[in-house]
Amino acid sequence: MTERILVAVDGSEEAAEALQFAAEEWPDAHLTALHVINPADSTTGADGGFPGAVDQWYESARKRGERILADATDRVDREVETRLEVGRPTATILDVAGGENPIGEDEDAEPFDHVVLASRGRTGLSRVLLGSVAEGVVRRAEVPVTVVR
Repeated sequence: MTERILVAVDGSEEAAEALQFAAEEWPDAHLTALHVINPADSTTGADGGFPGAVDQWYESARKRGERILADATDRVDREVETRLEVGRPTATILDVAGGENPIGEDEDAEPFDHVVLASRGRTGLSRVLLGSVAEGVVRRAEVPVTVVR
């Protein structure tokens, strides 16, 4: 039985719909919406550009992540726990799904029974260059994964 579901949200309409799908499909399951801040999205460069640039970028990314989580969970008419992590999206989703806590705040994190995420439908060169988070999660997850299109 599916009791704990992790839903990855990235700010896209498709991800918000995936959270809505999970809430409707598994009405009795505990839902956690996860947003991953990807350090590769930083435009500050390796040396940070100027003093405080990395901190400034992180603060902006954290606030954006909190807005993304709030917007997605506001569309669901039930309680949804939220979680914000920093890392490479595929690896971080898999770590959290497996009960690991990438930032180490909660040493007793429980693994999830199921992962739900959206497919944004990238094809061709953009998929080759950017990779596919959904595909990586599907290939490496140790729990069932539902990809919502």
